[in-house]
Amino acid sequence: MIALTDYPAYEHNLKALASTLRKNGTLAEVLLWQQLKKRQIEGYRFIRQKPIGRYIVDFFCKELSLVIEIDGSSHDIRGEEDRKRQKELEDMGFIIIRVSEKDVRYNIESAVEGIRQKVMQIAQNKGRS
Repeated sequence: MIALTDYPAYEHNLKALASTLRKNGTLAEVLLWQQLKKRQIEGYRFIRQKPIGRYIVDFFCKELSLVIEIDGSSHDIRGEEDRKRQKELEDMGFIIIRVSEKDVRYNIESAVEGIRQKVMQIAQNKGRS
C-alpha cells in the first residue's frame, strides 16, 4: 500500500473540493472513470479528482506520473489558464494527456484506446512494458 506521503504535495484546502467534485462528476468524467478504475488500463491504478499543487486534476496515475484531463466547453474559455496549469504540472514532472469531452461522450472506445496507447508508450519509456 502506498503511503499518503508518497503522493504529490497539494494545498490542503483542495481536499474537500476534490471530494465534492468526485461526488458531482460530469457525464464524461463518470464514463471515463468506468474505463479507468480497477486497473483496467494495462494494470495501472488511477485516482479521480486528485489534488496536485494548486490544482485538482481529473485523473491521476502515480506510477506513471500521468495526469488525464477531460477538456469540455469550459476549457474553450479558459485556454490561457489551462496552458499555464499544464506547464506548471509538466514542470513538476507530470505527463498530461488531454481528451475532449465529446470524444469521451460519443466515442468512448476510441478515447480509451488512445489513452491505452499513450499509457503503453509512457510505460515503455519508463522501462515497464
